[in-house]
Amino acid sequence: MFAWRVDDEIELRLLELEHAGAMHRLTEANRAYLRRWLPWAESETTLEQTEAFIRRSLQQFAEGNGFQAGIWYRQELAGAIGLHYVDRRNRRTEIGYWLAEPLQGRGIMTRACRAVVDHAFGPLGLHRVEIRCATGNHRSRAIPRRLGFREEGVLRQWAWVDGRFHDMVIYGLLAPEWRREPVRGGPLAASL
Repeated sequence: MFAWRVDDEIELRLLELEHAGAMHRLTEANRAYLRRWLPWAESETTLEQTEAFIRRSLQQFAEGNGFQAGIWYRQELAGAIGLHYVDRRNRRTEIGYWLAEPLQGRGIMTRACRAVVDHAFGPLGLHRVEIRCATGNHRSRAIPRRLGFREEGVLRQWAWVDGRFHDMVIYGLLAPEWRREPVRGGPLAASL
């Protein structure tokens, strides 16, 4: 199992099948909140679907095309973060993330994203990182802003979520713009 200590409170662990039950329970506990912003939250509702997601993410990791990690906060599973893909030709990627609603507002996701961005621009040698958020998801939008991403545009009615279309804002950050703040570890570097 890959574990990446971000700081004294946060650790990222590559999602493995042994995490399926905990991830499913966390998703269930937060489903009402998540379905407002994430299209998969309404349709992926069973433990078997969580297991299938983890299998796909392990294949993605094995192919060097991104990863999905659980976020452990004070030794408890708190959410997930990952790279949706790694486009090596164009040296770019996109970060996706979600955090349990009761744990928001503590800087957990900002710190986890900082570590993943550092990984993307450092060991992976990428040039561009994107984050996409629903325009109405103000907590999610605050994260790329804190990290120095630039708002680059809005995709109108880009996603059907919770019974309606949502506009998505795209944030981008280039390697030369990154304010490097070293993070500990990064065992994912050797595998991606």
